Amino acid sequence: MATHDPDLRKELDATLQTRKELGPEYESELVESFLEKLAGTVDLRVRRQLAEQQVQVARGARPPRPAGGGGSDFWQRFGVAALSLVLAVPLSAVAAVNAGLPGLLVCWAGIVGVNAVHSASLRNLLHRRTERRDGEWD
Repeated sequence: MATHDPDLRKELDATLQTRKELGPEYESELVESFLEKLAGTVDLRVRRQLAEQQVQVARGARPPRPAGGGGSDFWQRFGVAALSLVLAVPLSAVAAVNAGLPGLLVCWAGIVGVNAVHSASLRNLLHRRTERRDGEWD
């Protein structure tokens, strides 16, 4: 992991300790509560990064691009896939506990759907970049 959020780490430790004290019958509520806090943390980080990028654009600076050019696309896809797998475990637990096998299937269909849409949009973006580059040389 690139960075560790100490508050989120404390929250996870507290959730796990509470689960030990209360027992497995409260597991789905605890997991759901932790996922809400995790989603809030992710939202905050995304908003912060978008605000930083908007400030850079407003100042006339281009957003930073890695030296390799196409390497960022790989890391973007890798990041979405890794995040999907990390979130899939607790989401699957919540879905299976609350809705059984149908809930688990819907959960995984959503995970696969998010990854497919992201991959298709990234592929479309790369295709448009290639067309634009080819057109510049004509």
